[in-house]
Amino acid sequence: MNRSPDPSRRALLGAAAALAATPAAAQRSFGPNAQPQRYPDPDIIAIDPQRFTARLGNSAITRLHTGMGWAEGPAWHANGRFLIWSDIPNDECLRLVEEDLTTHRRFRSPSGYSNGNTFDREGRQIAFRHFHRDVVRYEPDGRVTVLADRGPDGAFNAPNDGVVHPEDGALWFTDPGYGGLMDYEGNRVPESAQSPRPFIKEAIYRIDAQSGQVAKVADDVFKPNGLCFSPDYRTLYVADTGRSHYPEARSIIWAYDVDGPRLRNPRTFAEMTLDGRTGMVDGLRCDEAGNVWGAMGWVGDGYDGVHVFAPDGARIGQIRLPEICANICFGGTRRNRLFMCASQSLYVVPVETRGAHFC
Repeated sequence: MNRSPDPSRRALLGAAAALAATPAAAQRSFGPNAQPQRYPDPDIIAIDPQRFTARLGNSAITRLHTGMGWAEGPAWHANGRFLIWSDIPNDECLRLVEEDLTTHRRFRSPSGYSNGNTFDREGRQIAFRHFHRDVVRYEPDGRVTVLADRGPDGAFNAPNDGVVHPEDGALWFTDPGYGGLMDYEGNRVPESAQSPRPFIKEAIYRIDAQSGQVAKVADDVFKPNGLCFSPDYRTLYVADTGRSHYPEARSIIWAYDVDGPRLRNPRTFAEMTLDGRTGMVDGLRCDEAGNVWGAMGWVGDGYDGVHVFAPDGARIGQIRLPEICANICFGGTRRNRLFMCASQSLYVVPVETRGAHFC
């Protein structure tokens, strides 16, 4: 006689099946006091083992700090041996020191609801502030220098992220405007009620290091977000998160040829769809081999984290996190640790590659 399992057993079996089908990132604890992780880490995935050689067989993802509102803008200070990053809603910039991996709050407070951060060749912090809609540099004597608060078309929407070119010191940055759309991350302006762009067309800009002149270099991207140079600085990669507000926007990474102070040949570098699911890429970094690492999110377990793309745009690796990842950077004395700002937490994992650039 065939008998169906009783309801309690059926529920137990169903829960077990669901747990087995759930990606490992949603099941484990990443904190420093968690049980040791068996190697190799199951949430570091070589989609193409021949090309994704950065995966180490004996390193694990670790959560270093949590409790933030929205973590963003990690940047590594090589001389000071520390990492800074933003907690935008809490209006502060935090610092992590390499010696003991401890976190210290209020490195900048208030921070102007800054999003991205970077350092120039003199080791000065540059911040992209949502609340004030400007780009500033913190000087060694404590002064704050406003590098730009408007472009050729008028006042910025809310600058987001930027990178410094080593040859001429020029600063390239994006202005997608998210800080002008909400008080939670900046200052909601009245114009945002009628348009997903607070003031002007979203664009990519360049500040000349000698003259301070601000030039708009591209506005093809719906909402240009994270950006990074290739190792030889001949290509600029730009994340497009326009899908958040523009139905016609594609979720892609753009690539441009860098021609002195200009950008040429805009094209799609990589698509963000994986296994039929499409999220958005936010922060970007390049490693020494020219692979592009993208902070990914807005899909869920099994997708959110970091995706790695080869120089030809093929997806070759993945790091799964239990939170949406907003931004990343390579750091540590040898630039072989990947720091990941993911929603409420900061994560790190050692990798067998190095960041292409000093910050």
